[in-house]
Amino acid sequence: MLQDWLMSSQYTVVFTGAGMSTESGLPDFRSSNNGLWRKNNSSQIASTKALNENVKEFTAFYRERVLGVKEFGPHKGHYILAKWEQQGIIRSIITQNVDGFHQEAGSTRVAELHGTLQKLHCQKCGREYSSENYVNKDYYCECGGVLRPNIVLFGEVLPQDAFQLAMEETEKADLFIVLGSSLTVTPANQFPLIAKGSGAKLVIVNMEPTPYDKFADQVIHDKKIGEILTELDQKIQ
Repeated sequence: MLQDWLMSSQYTVVFTGAGMSTESGLPDFRSSNNGLWRKNNSSQIASTKALNENVKEFTAFYRERVLGVKEFGPHKGHYILAKWEQQGIIRSIITQNVDGFHQEAGSTRVAELHGTLQKLHCQKCGREYSSENYVNKDYYCECGGVLRPNIVLFGEVLPQDAFQLAMEETEKADLFIVLGSSLTVTPANQFPLIAKGSGAKLVIVNMEPTPYDKFADQVIHDKKIGEILTELDQKIQ
């Protein structure tokens, strides 16, 4: 079914969540045994309040996350999606992930709904820096402001450019494929429903059931994303 739809689709959009990254070995920081995450309420540590009032704890936590991203990299599924974009099989990727693995694999049309850990910026003046500053424990800008990752913290709105691109792509899609998302985080989880409402076929690939399985045209559980994409790639090439 998915193979036929992929071959006949004029505009396929892929939506990726944490399951895409965990296949690279990257822990899902919400469910992982990260010490800092365990000891703190998520809304406390991943917030502008922590950034402003508890800089040491905030930077220590996100340095761990930056180091985690640098320890791993794209898996075969990321590379297949990048190849499919080059071949025109898919048009774009919308991702909830902040690891930057899609771009590292070669994808160019990526809407990063929750930002990226690959870059930092100064909370005070906005100047951009590489995440290498966090690796080197360099947490301050030349102006004296605190450096923070380019990610969406609790209480912040999604980046407008990424949100707009995601909305435009979703409304154009005639096939919308969800890979590795529990579809529980708002407002990102609304895009599959928007695609379905715009007439797209909806396919959900996730190890566990999602709240939106009942709306999908095809649901695939208990199978790794990398395996599914590899099988599809071998069939359509």
